[in-house]
Amino acid sequence: MKGCLYVVATPIGNLGDLSARGRDILSSVSMIAAEDTRHSRKLLDHFGIGTGMISLHEHNEASRVPAIIEKLEEGASIALISDAGTPLLSDPGSRLVAAAAAAGIPVSPIPGPAAAIAALSVAALPGEQFWFEGFLPARAGARSARLETLSDLQATMIFYVAPHRLLDDLQAMCDVFGSLRNAALARELTKIHEQVYRGSLETLLERAKGESTMTRGELVLLVAGVEAARPEERELEDTARILLEHLSPRDAARVLSRLTGAGRNEAYAITQRICGSSNSEA
Repeated sequence: MKGCLYVVATPIGNLGDLSARGRDILSSVSMIAAEDTRHSRKLLDHFGIGTGMISLHEHNEASRVPAIIEKLEEGASIALISDAGTPLLSDPGSRLVAAAAAAGIPVSPIPGPAAAIAALSVAALPGEQFWFEGFLPARAGARSARLETLSDLQATMIFYVAPHRLLDDLQAMCDVFGSLRNAALARELTKIHEQVYRGSLETLLERAKGESTMTRGELVLLVAGVEAARPEERELEDTARILLEHLSPRDAARVLSRLTGAGRNEAYAITQRICGSSNSEA
């Protein structure tokens, strides 16, 4: 019989969040595939788990997968873990899971902590629909281009943020989404210094500039979808008409987005519609 690949969620901070089932699986499998074996050893030692580990990270996953699949086909059961949270969410493991599924090997989830879901649960933003984006591109042009594609999304967006990029990410979001868009920043969830900051993107940006602690630790940034942030359509159009008296359609759309929190694409569509209507009347 083939073994089973268990995808095990591990704590994002508080070690007490590892489930009893998770502990049992990590203790009983033949091997654990871990993102960083040195980091995961601290978790295993805390619970007295002596199972052997093999590293599986973004730089070696492709080369390690065949050997792991071979062991699974021989009957060994293996657990996949990341440094923190649920594997595959901005973490390695997708190649292994896909290969196991293609080989007909059972893949079983051992659910538990996930920073994205934990942050959504306390953000005080709509949670009925959400979009998990993960990390934005590091380069300014690519980051802005990616945000443009998300600007009209109606679901709450969830981003992982590297501390040294927080200010740049917030500024880019202000520029593309509009500075008044509601947002929340969750920092060090489940840890001693856990904090959740709420307010507009502009509020979070200004606060981050003055509070160095906001740019430390593990960060999850959540931004409300366009429907949750924009004024009524008529109010947007009235504002756009005033702006068009003094600005070009492109500039008016940019300012409309900044003033109201409307998505950049939506603001541009409104200014174009008004300009088209004015031309037809003339």
